[in-house]
Amino acid sequence: TNSYNAYQSLRPNLAYARDRLHATALKSSVPLIDRNGLQRQYALAPELAPLSPLFDSGKLGVLLNVGSLIQKTSKAQYTNKTVPLPPKLFSHNDQQSIWQSSSPEGAVSGWGGRMGDLFVSGNGKATFTCVNVSGNAVFLSGNQAVQYQVTSNGSVPLNGLSAPLFGSSACSDALRQLVTQSRMHLFENEYNRVSARSIEADQILSAALASAPPINTTFPADNRLASQLKMVARMIASASALSAKRQVFFVSLGGFDTHDGLLTEHPVLLKTVADALAAFYNATVELGVANQVTAFTASDFGRTLTGNNDGSDHGWGSMHFMLGGAVKGGALYGSPPVVANNGEDDVGQGRLLPSTAVEQYAATLGKWLGISDSELIDLLPNLKNFDASTRDLGFL
Repeated sequence: TNSYNAYQSLRPNLAYARDRLHATALKSSVPLIDRNGLQRQYALAPELAPLSPLFDSGKLGVLLNVGSLIQKTSKAQYTNKTVPLPPKLFSHNDQQSIWQSSSPEGAVSGWGGRMGDLFVSGNGKATFTCVNVSGNAVFLSGNQAVQYQVTSNGSVPLNGLSAPLFGSSACSDALRQLVTQSRMHLFENEYNRVSARSIEADQILSAALASAPPINTTFPADNRLASQLKMVARMIASASALSAKRQVFFVSLGGFDTHDGLLTEHPVLLKTVADALAAFYNATVELGVANQVTAFTASDFGRTLTGNNDGSDHGWGSMHFMLGGAVKGGALYGSPPVVANNGEDDVGQGRLLPSTAVEQYAATLGKWLGISDSELIDLLPNLKNFDASTRDLGFL
């Protein structure tokens, strides 16, 4: 009650009425005790109701107050600048990059891609190790692994090859030769090498998707995140044809920068996320791979604890979901932040100081994927700054 009242006082125009949260209250399998020894409870927003059964059945876990950190940091250390802090805090582009790569904007590789580097040799077709269904993201760029971009409908064929060019198959054959043959010039040769890889990947993936078993799980219509996740499910169903053993996928949904209009925009976004994630999990169950697939959420930062009339501003720590058959769900992980304006977890303007680092989140996922502790230290540059006993958060 005290925590809810404090939250409502900080967000008087934004907080849900408490009686609207009873149906989605999270009954954790392990009591959640804060640093002051008080038991705490969380509830999902009503629009996230499709996730409640997954939490109750032990398939969904919640990670509290996670964000970018160089090392474990207290409010006093932050205020006095006595420890290194992530650069360019509260900047969208930079914090997206730091979440995905541990470096600000301009990074050339992300931890998903660096994990992919360890998998490419074990995948018969290395092209399908890191797959992005939403465009391009540094998260999937590795040192050897190259992110393969697809749409929600599949691979993108090269114009002029998907159908006879000018109605002539001879023209298409000539075009294929021009864009794939070896060249003496370094840049021309690399361009053609990438083109040849793209053409081959398109043919392989199109054939694999066509022959894959159908997915009968219903994915919600007019839900762009669900459309992306359905393609991920279709590619997972095609894994044997793609000779893929371990893969990393990336999907995304924008629109959460709700400085205003939060009451109308945020509920729609939350329903989009919940419906998409629930359908995706159900699809993995249908395919018999639920224990081999883990979905997790990530964002550049959370929003401020304090509202600004009809919205909220750039924050720091945020809450995230982990979903899958291997997840030790039905529990909340991490430390619940103190709900108080300028409290011990508020570094100013309602920005929550993270108690868990992105590197710890990533390391837990990487360990589940079979990556050794020494390899995790190499691919997550800040992980060495955290005590070894805290690097695995235990949700897998």
